[in-house]
Amino acid sequence: MTEKLNVAIIGCGGIANGKHLPSLKMVKQVELVAFCDIEIERAEKAAKEYGATGAKVYNDYKQLLDDTTIDVIHVCTPNNSHAEISIAALESGKHVMCEKPMAKTSEEAKRMVEAAERTGKKLTIGYNNRFRTDSQYLHKVSRRGDLGEIYFAKAHAIRRRAVPTWGVFLDEEKQGGGPLIDIGTHALDLTLWMMGNYKPKAVMGSVFHKLGKRKDAANAWGPWDPEKFTVEDSAFGFITMENGATIILESSWAINSLDVDEAKCSLSGTEGGADMKNGLRINGENFGKLYTTNVELGADGVAFYDGDAESDAELEARLWIESILNDTEPTVKPSEAFVVTQILEAIYESAKTGKAVYFN
Repeated sequence: MTEKLNVAIIGCGGIANGKHLPSLKMVKQVELVAFCDIEIERAEKAAKEYGATGAKVYNDYKQLLDDTTIDVIHVCTPNNSHAEISIAALESGKHVMCEKPMAKTSEEAKRMVEAAERTGKKLTIGYNNRFRTDSQYLHKVSRRGDLGEIYFAKAHAIRRRAVPTWGVFLDEEKQGGGPLIDIGTHALDLTLWMMGNYKPKAVMGSVFHKLGKRKDAANAWGPWDPEKFTVEDSAFGFITMENGATIILESSWAINSLDVDEAKCSLSGTEGGADMKNGLRINGENFGKLYTTNVELGADGVAFYDGDAESDAELEARLWIESILNDTEPTVKPSEAFVVTQILEAIYESAKTGKAVYFN
């Protein structure tokens, strides 16, 4: 008989219903047994749609954590509660997947890493873009050494006009920032993962709130309220690593640019380069001639599992659950996600002070 894990969801809003719940439902070793949200109706709705027979609902996550039959917690709440809930869940004996970004601050993220080490429970962060077909392929190419030493990279997270106007996305207090911490975090995570480099030296940052002040602006999800738009609308970082490698990070929800791309990276190494901007392309030189290879990735599914194409979110969920059952490291390690948070925080800090932020 296949061992099953009892999984609970804390925060039954958009990301839970859009990614976590439908993906976990596809994992055979999972029973969705508990749902929590400060709006109890959302927890009840999620339990009805995705829950196992007898699934429980809560509006206080501390009561949920008292249930010793729960093995795994998925934290899908606003950024300012990621650390508090994740640490409490780890200390109650549960494994934790926390939605990205890891935390609002690097100090909170550090405490999450320490809690996982202290309790011996697994912790991972929801960087699902690692599980796309192109990401998986490029990571294998990079780790095999085909690109040589990757010394320059760009992390792309540019939307022309796609400001999320629902939930708490525009609330700096709850989120800690705007596009940089929301989508820039995905692009930076991908880039660092491809480079295999998690040792930043210094960061310079620029943060702008230019277009967010406008009323009745064009936007994919309808106009925003300028009074509630308390986060940046674009942010940029220049990151140097201890070995001299350099990363340029660009992020926006609203900017006057047609050069748009999200959760993508471009890499330049001593033996070759790669980019994800127009499909996946590898470039280099052979026998004194330059070449560009357009990689044919085939079906949209990340992998094939029991004859069905998996989405990136489904692969993320399955590999996470398997890492617990097999006692292996999760694909997204907490130490890696911590560095992402450190760099994002440094970009915001540099933008405030006008000075570079140096790491010890």
